[in-house]
Amino acid sequence: MNTDHSISKTIIISNRLPVQLEIDKNNINATPSIGGLATGMKSVHKDSNGIWIGWSGLTDEDLNDDLKNKVKKSLEAHQCVPVNLTSTDIDGFYYGFSNKTIWPLFHYFMEYAEFEKPDWEIYKQVNQKFADVVLENLNDDDTVWIHDYQLLLLPQLIRAKKPDIKIGFFLHIPFPSYEVFRTLPWREEILEGMLGADLLGFHTYEYERHFLSSVQRLLGLSLDFNNVILEDKNVCVDSFPMGIDYDKFANAAKENNKLKQKDKSEVQVEIDKHLDESPDTKLILSIDRLDYTKGIPNRLLAFEYFLEKYPEFKGKVRLVMLAVPSRSNVPQYQLLKNEVDQLVGRINGKFSEISWTPIWYFYRSLPFDNLIDLYTSCDVALLTPLRDGMNLVAKEYIACREDKTGVLILSEMTGASKEMSETLLINPNNFEEVSDTLKMALEMPKEEQIERNKGLQKRLKRYNVERWASDFIESLEESTSKHKEDKIKKLTPHRKEQLLEKYKNAEKRLLFFDYDGTLAAFQKIPENAKPTEAIFDLLDKVHNDPKTDLILITGRDKYTFNKWFAHKNYTLITEHGAWLKDGEKDWEMLEALNNDWFGVILPILERFMDRTPGSLIEEKAFSLAWHYRNTDPDLGQRRANELQSTIQDLIANHNLEILEGDKVLEIKISGVNKGRSANKMLLNKTYDFIFAIGDDWTDEFMFKELPEQTHTVKVGLKKTIANYYVENTTQVHKLLDEFGNTSVN
Repeated sequence: MNTDHSISKTIIISNRLPVQLEIDKNNINATPSIGGLATGMKSVHKDSNGIWIGWSGLTDEDLNDDLKNKVKKSLEAHQCVPVNLTSTDIDGFYYGFSNKTIWPLFHYFMEYAEFEKPDWEIYKQVNQKFADVVLENLNDDDTVWIHDYQLLLLPQLIRAKKPDIKIGFFLHIPFPSYEVFRTLPWREEILEGMLGADLLGFHTYEYERHFLSSVQRLLGLSLDFNNVILEDKNVCVDSFPMGIDYDKFANAAKENNKLKQKDKSEVQVEIDKHLDESPDTKLILSIDRLDYTKGIPNRLLAFEYFLEKYPEFKGKVRLVMLAVPSRSNVPQYQLLKNEVDQLVGRINGKFSEISWTPIWYFYRSLPFDNLIDLYTSCDVALLTPLRDGMNLVAKEYIACREDKTGVLILSEMTGASKEMSETLLINPNNFEEVSDTLKMALEMPKEEQIERNKGLQKRLKRYNVERWASDFIESLEESTSKHKEDKIKKLTPHRKEQLLEKYKNAEKRLLFFDYDGTLAAFQKIPENAKPTEAIFDLLDKVHNDPKTDLILITGRDKYTFNKWFAHKNYTLITEHGAWLKDGEKDWEMLEALNNDWFGVILPILERFMDRTPGSLIEEKAFSLAWHYRNTDPDLGQRRANELQSTIQDLIANHNLEILEGDKVLEIKISGVNKGRSANKMLLNKTYDFIFAIGDDWTDEFMFKELPEQTHTVKVGLKKTIANYYVENTTQVHKLLDEFGNTSVN
């Protein structure tokens, strides 16, 4: 598709395009889709030169070359670009991994989830096909908004090729709890794929929380409130409850209520006829896709239980049940249809009277006008999904209640329940509760119905689908602006070049390198972080330059560093400045310290270690460290807060302080820190180039205390007073190598 490269645009990407295509005698007919995402994204799509990328609904086998060109041209008129997929792609990607793995698992139907490697491979290939089409149409100033569970890998695939592009992702189904999500064999790849976005949106805070929990536990990433901290950027995670096109439904209901008898639909005429014959009868509405997540068999059984428990309602209520066909070629859905058919037949057979059947059952799609007929005619809506990402039917029903009457009974397992507290919320598995709530709804006074719906309608009208879309785009702009601010401090190639030039021209240099998280990546077992030959080679090259003094400065204990580094004659400062080993000299204490207080603090740390699986205590000469890197993230953080609170008075009495490092609390004598010890290394010496690099907040003391002209660098994208940041230990090694090469030259 030809786009104007001078104007930035928004690219929307979803599995299906918002256009229905039909082949008619070697011609293509295109009609826009109605409702849901297509409506919500209308303004985003049409404004700002936007395009929509997705599958057309026709496979490569359906199209010859001539038809493919006609499809492309036809879609261009609707600002759409097709992704060409084969029938094999659709089988493995859509019917396979998307709907036999992700759909059941994310809706907590683990027994239906299939983990087939061939389907996963096709899912990856199709996500790459989508990425290729996006990249062909992508300009540097564009914004990308990806939708739903079929494209979980797409954000990272685009990010890998276009690192500075604005990418948003919205998941329209639930995100399951960590305990469920962890069962997925390709769980890390899915999370990493999603984290390619700048902003990840979910319908509810609950889904957002589940996602963040999985990211912490499976990828070991840190969080800053609702931000996931990556090496080179932070990913914002937030909730945006999707709305509906409120005015469209409200206005349609208004027009429907004004219709004269001759203009009414067949469905409405049938409903009116029934109500005329039985004016006291109340209609209960049930509308869903025929999907196992919707809890339709449970709903029927609960309705049966209601009629048995409250027989006075026999002949006075009718369940109008519309089941919209869905994935009817999937065996699980065929079994579900048979089960529903049998239940409807049995319940109708059990309770029917000459002039009354308890259930009107429709297995078909209804046009929009007929949906409005049902919404406006039914006194109660009974929506009881076992799990649902949002459930827009609940919002549509309320929007269509022009006189504000009507009662909505809604499953608490839906995303919509979180923002529709005025409705009657039920547990769909509790037939007793569903039955009692149904009685309450049927008997609710009109005044109470109006009072409940009044505030609800105002809120749904205000936070409609367009507002949802604009809120997401605004949040995406904010999160990428923050990302740009962070990048201001990045040690770019140009800045590095300037730094190396100053290094090269200096007569006397002093370099401070932290160890864990800087020279060596963190390990689950701290002893495993010992220096490799590659690290020694890098350090030797710099250390051997007579113009350069290299100092390794660490919170580690003297014993470990002596074992690892003493043979190299580097200058070593350990335990945050308690000990110094200057080249070939023996170790000396930089501070007058004691550990008399160990007997008071150590038993408390041991108690916390015993209660926190995975934590461990590191005992140094003059400090104690409690590590919780390998604990459950939530438990570890909670215990860390508890520990600080528990020993607060004790440390004040013993002139101690707590250093809070990366997943570690260290208790030591107050005033001893890397900044103070680093400054001591400047006494009686003159340097025209000073450099310091470290990864956690204990290194902030060093950045703060060293002279103003010091070149300070933080490892990782964290809050810092350092001049610059680099992403990871790999970048540190590259920088050290360049220092070494400059020294050699």
